[in-house]
Amino acid sequence: MDFVKQGPAAKYSHEGDEPINVNMAFGEQISFGQRSADVVARIVGSWAFIIFQSIALLIWMAANIFLAYQYETNPTYFNAWDPYPFILLNLLLSFEAAYTGPIIMMSQNRQNAKDRLAAELDFEVNKKSEEEIKVIMDHLVYQDKLILKIIEKQEITK
Repeated sequence: MDFVKQGPAAKYSHEGDEPINVNMAFGEQISFGQRSADVVARIVGSWAFIIFQSIALLIWMAANIFLAYQYETNPTYFNAWDPYPFILLNLLLSFEAAYTGPIIMMSQNRQNAKDRLAAELDFEVNKKSEEEIKVIMDHLVYQDKLILKIIEKQEITK
C-alpha cells in the first residue's frame, strides 16, 4: 500500500500565543481615575440611584412648598430656602449633570477600547480556527481518497 505514504499528512502546529483574557489585561493597567469613572458610571447608571434621587427631589420640593406656604400664613415661621421655581435645585442638578456626563463618557471610552481589543482577539482566534478547520478538511479529503483507493483495490482483487 504505497499510496498511503504518498499523501499529505496533516501539517498544522497549534503553537503560538496563548489566549488573552481581556478583563485581566485591562484590569492590570487601570488607573485610579479610570477606576473612579467606572464606579461613578456604575452608581449613576443604577435604578437605586434614580430612585434615591427621585425621592430626594420630591422631598426637596415638598419641604420648600410646605415652608413657603407656612411662611405665607405665619411670617414668623422658617422661610423656604429654595421656593418655587426651585432655582437652587436646578443649579444643583445642572452641576451634577456637568460633572457626571464627562465621567460617564470616560468610562464608556475605556469600555469601547476594551471591546475593540476583545474584537481583535476574537478575530485572531477566528483566523486560527479557520486555518485549523482547513487542515482538518484537507486531511479528511485525503482520507476519503485513501478509502476509495482501498475499496477499489478490494474490488479488483475479488
